[in-house]
Amino acid sequence: MADEPTGTNPEQNHAARLDALAIQVAGCTACPLAATRTQTVFGEGNPDAPLVIVGEGPGEQEDQTGRPFVGRAGMLLDECLLANGITRKHVYICNVLKCRACIIEGGRARNRPPAPDEMRACYPFLAEQLGILRPLVILSVGAPSAKTLIDPDIRMLQQRGQWRDGGAYCRHIMAVLHPAFILRHGGEEFQRFRQMLIDDIGSARRKVIEAKKQAQPALF
Repeated sequence: MADEPTGTNPEQNHAARLDALAIQVAGCTACPLAATRTQTVFGEGNPDAPLVIVGEGPGEQEDQTGRPFVGRAGMLLDECLLANGITRKHVYICNVLKCRACIIEGGRARNRPPAPDEMRACYPFLAEQLGILRPLVILSVGAPSAKTLIDPDIRMLQQRGQWRDGGAYCRHIMAVLHPAFILRHGGEEFQRFRQMLIDDIGSARRKVIEAKKQAQPALF
């Protein structure tokens, strides 16, 4: 991979390239979701972060604010990050889909799972986004994200928390439970799934430290 231009701050260069890509995304009409979105939700965070979190797609509040992982699911994600000493300024957060997947019923929009053709239409933007970010580690949040980035046949409850080779995306990638899935449970199940997410984020933090050490050139 080519080095950054001499005299250029890598983080600033990454940010400028991401801004240019976000403008392209905002004008995309490649799938029917363009007709129902309020705005695209490109992503946010530290453009030079070694850890990138990739979710499924924006919901109602994300569609309204233009920010990924807000609302109850976002609050739970923030809690699980903070339990590991991580805040949003330490990571970059985005989704596979950049528009809300919804169905209009009774004059109201309701969230629905993304269709395969919608995922395919958005994938080139995600691939370019990750190519700019060049993270060491990716957490693939929820089944649609994991099926896109890891394995189309992945079984989340059985295979979450397992490290894989990140291929073209990064050095290491792991599937983790989506906060929205965790919130659909109560009592002991909620606590168990929440702890799984905390533990998996902790594993990602350690993996970043490990990968940074491996990336340091030898002095002699």
